[in-house]
Amino acid sequence: MQLVIVESPAKAKTIEKYLGRDFKVLASYGHVRDLPPKDGSVDPDDGFAMQWQLYPDKAKRLKEISDAAKGADRLILATDPDREGEAISWHVQELLRSKKALPEVVDRVTFNAITKQAVTDAMAHPRGLDDDLIDAYRARRALDYLVGFTLSPVLWRKLPGAKSAGRVQSVALRLVVEREREIEAFASQQYWSVTGLFEMGGTPFKARLSRWKGDKIERLSIGSEADARAAEADVKAGHFTVDAVETKPLTRNPPPPFTTSTLQQEAARKLGFSASHTMRIAQALYEDGAITYMRTDGVQMDGSAISAARKAIADRYDGGYVPDKPRQYQTKAKNAQEAHEAIRPTDFGKDKVGGGDHARLYDLIWKRALASQMASARLERTSVDLSDGTGRTMLRATGQVVKFPGFLALYDEGRDDAEDEDARLLPAMAKGDAPAKTGVEVERHETQPPPRYSEASLVKKMEELGIGRPSTYASILQVLKDRAYVRVEKNRFLPEESGRLLTAFLERFFERYVEYDFTAGLEEELDDVSGGRAQWQAVLDRFWRDFKPRTGEVMEQKPSEITAALDEFLGPYLFPDKGDGSDPRVCPNCGTGRLALRGGKFGPFIACSNYPECKFTRKFAQPGGNGEADTGPETLGIDPASGLEVTKRSGRFGPYIQLGEGKEAKRSSIPRDIAAEDFDLNYALRLLSLPRDVGMHPETGKPIVAGLGRYGPYLLHDGKYAKLTGTAEIFEIGMNAAVARIADAANGGGRGRAKAEPLKTFGAHPTSGGEIKLMAGRFGPYVTDGTTNATLPKTVEPDALTEEEAIALIDARAAKGPAKGKKTAAKKKAPAKKATAKKAPAKKKAAAE
Repeated sequence: MQLVIVESPAKAKTIEKYLGRDFKVLASYGHVRDLPPKDGSVDPDDGFAMQWQLYPDKAKRLKEISDAAKGADRLILATDPDREGEAISWHVQELLRSKKALPEVVDRVTFNAITKQAVTDAMAHPRGLDDDLIDAYRARRALDYLVGFTLSPVLWRKLPGAKSAGRVQSVALRLVVEREREIEAFASQQYWSVTGLFEMGGTPFKARLSRWKGDKIERLSIGSEADARAAEADVKAGHFTVDAVETKPLTRNPPPPFTTSTLQQEAARKLGFSASHTMRIAQALYEDGAITYMRTDGVQMDGSAISAARKAIADRYDGGYVPDKPRQYQTKAKNAQEAHEAIRPTDFGKDKVGGGDHARLYDLIWKRALASQMASARLERTSVDLSDGTGRTMLRATGQVVKFPGFLALYDEGRDDAEDEDARLLPAMAKGDAPAKTGVEVERHETQPPPRYSEASLVKKMEELGIGRPSTYASILQVLKDRAYVRVEKNRFLPEESGRLLTAFLERFFERYVEYDFTAGLEEELDDVSGGRAQWQAVLDRFWRDFKPRTGEVMEQKPSEITAALDEFLGPYLFPDKGDGSDPRVCPNCGTGRLALRGGKFGPFIACSNYPECKFTRKFAQPGGNGEADTGPETLGIDPASGLEVTKRSGRFGPYIQLGEGKEAKRSSIPRDIAAEDFDLNYALRLLSLPRDVGMHPETGKPIVAGLGRYGPYLLHDGKYAKLTGTAEIFEIGMNAAVARIADAANGGGRGRAKAEPLKTFGAHPTSGGEIKLMAGRFGPYVTDGTTNATLPKTVEPDALTEEEAIALIDARAAKGPAKGKKTAAKKKAPAKKATAKKAPAKKKAAAE
């Protein structure tokens, strides 16, 4: 028996169809071990020796692989054809060796596409593990570990509230922060445009002012409305004739097929996908055999694929769309080992695969790859100059005509933040023609700051600078979002205060390590390792010799020194110029103190120098901070029942109210759904009076109470919770509604959870009669008719699911009978407690695993 190891069960299922009975294919489910998240996992003093630890949830998988390997004559490691795939194969081999379960023959095979031909060809041409790629993996993993576990403690000690910093993540964050600084520093400039409206032969067109009073007009030339109106008058008064017509032929060549980064960029532009979502969908398409491997720097296609693409073009269009010679593209990747074939369909005859997002991404990949082998587009750009006869006032009209669409008939590449090109259709004109003037337009404009980064433009910028590698971009951007260093608004990245603070800290104290050139240079060194041009421990040693002492120097500085340096560095942002010459640091509360950044237990904040007399504070880069100032406790009034003072305060997790002083004081958070104008002493006393007794449950006789908890408003009865929709409902809900809400929560299956609502409903199932629902499950979306549950395949998007597809899925699942796990469990209970009865189910279970 020959044992084949791949990463995913989907991949295992696909290639198992192509191999004979002598092969058994098992999945490792990704990486099987990693560096333990603790100090000492990498030892720089011992040649950067690494201690690896098996993922706890992979023990069962490894046992399955180990048991199969003991009975195998040959082990075939068929993980992905890149650095990470090589690393997974190496880890599996090392673990099997440690368990003395490694077969005598161990081969490594790679294939760029999961098709029968690609898999069988790979099996016929095995190789050994690539030591250079494994060394490159170890170097990157050790480097990221050393940066994280050396720098993070410095952050926690010197910058309370900071979560972590990463080698590439921090540099990507700096790009976002620097762009925001450019936007804030940008001074908008006003300008005006004057455009003449004309008509020739029944076709209207526009011509912009290009010369006025004999001077050439640039975009910013007309800076006042007075000049714009004067120019408008001259255009209105002028009699314009065609002075010159210039026609230039243009040729546009198709872009190459997708690499990882260009796929992420184009999917963001055209489909609105995040980089991580693009890679998840692409992974599924690859594992289903629809596309070639999706982590690649290469732009070249296999010769047979080029031939197939040219045939598909000829079948779809006429011969003029197929160029005389196949197009060849050259990769810019420095490492031939990592420059695989471009991302393309495995079968150009299939123009559709799957549904929903899978179908949309496949369509993009198919069109781009096919277009890359199509003929160039031929265009004609025409410029027409109109003169008033004196030459002192002139207008210019431009237009672009597609003479032959070529690849544009199928695909046009998207662009980031590009100005609209003037591609209007112009009527035929010749020198001396006098088109009819129909009007004049005058428009006011303002220069715009550079746009914030989108996922596409940020990935493009990182690739241009050589920061990170395409296979890592998706995870880098996701980390920035997950750690709340950035937020995304209208598909653009905006830095959060915590992201600004971290970037300021790194720029001030670890400037070299967030420099773009340094990071790009380190990436090149790591590429040299994977290319066999550098020794991985030497690369790490050069980095560590400088980095470790620097972290020690920063750790020795006092927190007050760190805060003072950050106060100066962030001063222009924290205390922007007011424009009236006054001191921007003057305290708005007392008017005499000066504001400065301070460090606190829970993070930094802005405080007045007159503290404690002036209690003005403003949170900065802290949870619950919204930029609002806090001038100390605000007295709302006196509680008539206790005679104690009720105050509104600001805490670590936001505003709250307090009754009295000291440890015994009663407190309550102020929910976000209470409008500021509605919040007064009466509302505060109502919150402080919680929980509220709703009454005794009519069936159980036990009390029902309504209150405000950590997760919002709730009902509590007999130790079980039910959610309420808002704070107001705590005080308004009656017994009947409370009983119904508690019953709904109980039907939903547990503490604090309401009954799950369907994502979509269809009609009744034609056989069972039950209503068909699309539900969100723990392991993904599924459809049910109340009797049978059927999981949605990865290639089917929930939003695109039709009723017919839902019925087919349910019927197919019902035809298979009960799940194996349920059947085994039922058989376990039936026999009496005999030794043979106990062993039989155990064997069955082991086989099922």
